[in-house]
Amino acid sequence: MNIFKELMDKSWATPGVGRVENIDRSAGASAKTGLTFLLAVLTSMFSLFVVGYRLRMGLADWQPLADPNILWLNTALLVFASITMQLAKNAAGRGEIRGVQLHLTLAGIFTIAFLVGQYSAWQALVASGMYTPANPAFAFFVLLTALHALHLIGGLYVWAKSAKNAWAGMEVTRFKVRVELCTTYWHYLLFVWVVFFAILLTT
Repeated sequence: MNIFKELMDKSWATPGVGRVENIDRSAGASAKTGLTFLLAVLTSMFSLFVVGYRLRMGLADWQPLADPNILWLNTALLVFASITMQLAKNAAGRGEIRGVQLHLTLAGIFTIAFLVGQYSAWQALVASGMYTPANPAFAFFVLLTALHALHLIGGLYVWAKSAKNAWAGMEVTRFKVRVELCTTYWHYLLFVWVVFFAILLTT
């Protein structure tokens, strides 16, 4: 999507001798506006899937699933990912490159562990024998979790660019906006997952 191009774009930074002399504030504001628009679109899409889930479960062929216990661990991992992203943002605001390096790396590790855990949850459901082609509950479980995971993977692509810049020793001001946008995106996807998880638990 264009927002990922905006996030990776270095046009908001104008390098000087030994440090960044100027920051193109309009480019940063444009990227933030783009992210806001993206999140609004995603909210509409996710809301439609939630409504569809609630309507579909009212039909006679719906067979409730016993949600794998690993989903609790996965949720904790995503919470830690969001927290460490926030810490990376705070460090970037202070210009502390070491803090950015550490917390961005931890955020990536927690996020990847979450995705691995989600895959394990799918496998656990299949192994339990609850999976049948005729059970729409399983199909919706995979749909909601996969949809969320795909958007998180998209965020990881941008995260990797920021982490690469941090570990390359780039001056923090040159990619601070990208870290801020990634943090907002992670917080948003944490909120979405909590909503999905709550729905799965109660149905």
